[in-house]
Amino acid sequence: MLTGLALPHLQVAEALAASGPVPCAALADLVDVTGTESARGLGAALEALADRALVWTDGEGLLRMAAPLPQAWDSPLGLDAPLTRLLADTTSEELRRMLVALGIPSPGTTKKHRLTALLEHHSDPERVAAVIASAPSSTRNLLERRASHRGEQAQSQAHFLMFRTPPADSEPSVRWALERGLLVRDRHSGYGSTRMPAEVALALRGAGWRAPFEPVPPVVRTVSVTSAEVDREAAAAATAFAAHAASVLATCSAAPPVLLKSGGVGARELSRISKAAQCDDIVVRLVLETAYDAGLLARDGGQVAATDGYDTWAEREPAEQLTALLHAWRTLPLTPTQARGEDGKALPALAGTPPRGGCPQAREGLLAAAAQLPADRGVHSPAELGPLVAWHRPLAEQLPQDTTPFATTIREAELLGVVARGALSPIGAALRTDHAEALAAACERLLPTATRAARFGADLTAVVTGTPSARLAALLDTVADKEVGGTASVWRFSPTTVRRALDTGRTADALAADLSAVAVGALPQSLSYLINDSARTHGRVRITPAACVIHGEEPALLAELVTHRKLAALGLRLLAPTVLVSRTPLDKTLATLRAAGYAPVAERADGTVRVEKTRRRRAAAPVPPPPPLPGQRRRSVPTVTPVTAGLSTLAARLRAAPPILPAPDPFGTGVPYGTDTEEIVAGCAKNLAYSDVRQLAHAIDADTAITVEYVAASGNRTVRTLSELVLDPPYLYAWCHLRDDERVFTLSRIHGVMPG
Repeated sequence: MLTGLALPHLQVAEALAASGPVPCAALADLVDVTGTESARGLGAALEALADRALVWTDGEGLLRMAAPLPQAWDSPLGLDAPLTRLLADTTSEELRRMLVALGIPSPGTTKKHRLTALLEHHSDPERVAAVIASAPSSTRNLLERRASHRGEQAQSQAHFLMFRTPPADSEPSVRWALERGLLVRDRHSGYGSTRMPAEVALALRGAGWRAPFEPVPPVVRTVSVTSAEVDREAAAAATAFAAHAASVLATCSAAPPVLLKSGGVGARELSRISKAAQCDDIVVRLVLETAYDAGLLARDGGQVAATDGYDTWAEREPAEQLTALLHAWRTLPLTPTQARGEDGKALPALAGTPPRGGCPQAREGLLAAAAQLPADRGVHSPAELGPLVAWHRPLAEQLPQDTTPFATTIREAELLGVVARGALSPIGAALRTDHAEALAAACERLLPTATRAARFGADLTAVVTGTPSARLAALLDTVADKEVGGTASVWRFSPTTVRRALDTGRTADALAADLSAVAVGALPQSLSYLINDSARTHGRVRITPAACVIHGEEPALLAELVTHRKLAALGLRLLAPTVLVSRTPLDKTLATLRAAGYAPVAERADGTVRVEKTRRRRAAAPVPPPPPLPGQRRRSVPTVTPVTAGLSTLAARLRAAPPILPAPDPFGTGVPYGTDTEEIVAGCAKNLAYSDVRQLAHAIDADTAITVEYVAASGNRTVRTLSELVLDPPYLYAWCHLRDDERVFTLSRIHGVMPG
């Protein structure tokens, strides 16, 4: 839910998580709301949080948060826990010594009274500042460094919240702060770790410190642009993409791309499709991912093949085709044109990567950012949309391949006609509202209908402006080669292409009639001549499949063989008066003819008669043992005397023998698993041995670290140590020690398991 919030909404939520239940006025003072615009921004942020049931006002006028929400930050605003929580395990005697060091009389002998007195002292920033002012200089420097708010620089919170004891020469400064409760020893993170209470950190930051709050999006350079210019450029981009999508999917329908062993469509197949469809690799990736999500493509064994839905989609108008792909793009749980992984390796398309919620949010942020631009204004350059997207969706996922923020997402939007001339197009505005009818109407208004006619030139070319209809494209693809695609497509005719059309069974007259039906005007004379000349030479040489050939000098005898009923199964065919072909192999044809009473002979490939000799079968003689060396005697082979026993004796021995348990074989024998986790892991991790399955399942159940050999989507093998394992088949969520971050792993890509 947090991924859909803008930057000021997250900043207000973080400030409230740090300060706890407070009145709205105290929260406004913490985030430095002084002007009308910032006050309006605070109200809008609280309203957005309230709409999501994350923040509300209780009966006492205090702002409260949903219980799980504060856990989204390890240390909101760079502050550690309050003193009450940090001193929960402190003894009454330790509290007494702190009060004595601060010069505060002990209010009683119970822990509760002493803790209340210490809390009252540390809650007063002036009193805390006075204590720190009297501290040694080394202690003051240490505390000021610890209190500095480094969360704005996105540094690791553990770097300044958890602190190891300094070297021996500065140990007294730490002890001085510990004795007065300015630092608290962390009893759960090992020896030497200290934590600074939030009250002390706020006192050190001073009365003028305020939490960061940016209610207004960043200012970007804009240029004047009319709605007509936006419509014109969006229409050109959307029309070109619709035409490319039709070409890419037609190529995949004719020759389905082959999947890599590691999964996905690799660089070689992408290059083949790109060359055949005459478009860039980024367009091919975008079409494949959106079409797969829309159900136009599906995995079929080791290939990605077109579905029945593609046949219906191909018959629709370009506007309807684009609408289906736009709906898929808006909700894709990944960035379709991501070509590089975190390690810089090339990624295949359709790799089946785990879904990531930050990817759709990047597109939502782009639509929101472009919609907030003033009317008749567009950004100076598309790259300037990146900071606006980051403000609207700060938790959206950014790709490592992007040189500027969200460059890949912005480029996809331009290719689809969602963003044009740095502004939101009518297609993008309809897509943002998620209104199906409005999106269909916008696409229908901007995209032309499919072209059903072509202009044929005397230079043996056919030119189609706009997106050709499925029938026209199929006809031209059959009889010509496509040279140019996009808003205008060009096909070229040649003797080879016309011969290809004739091979499909069309005659020259039928081919000329089909082309005339889609031509603007009459067919050029040069094209008619080409078709007739190609048809005249077509089929002058014929090739017949045959398993063997029968020939003889008596035409009557060969004609008799063709009509013989007992020889019908041979599939004999008369090619010439003295030549027959048979669909049956030579040896079987020979035996059948002899069984029918004929006396044929067989020939070799060079035409000579094959002489048949019967070879008698003989057993291989045993190999004699090697002769002994001089002075060495031949060893005798001991004979084994079989032991005989009665049936009663054998039965008694079998009953007394221990039972033989079947070896664990969960992959096909039906032996039950030890735990449900083992069964789930074994069902998803097909590349693991049973011992590895048990080891991984134990690590998940016992919450222990494990080391795995993992094959990434790019095919690169890595060895990673994982902890904090959470099983969500077919995925495994874990903390990756190699990347020092939480990652999602596909169980089927784990090829080995080792102890952590």
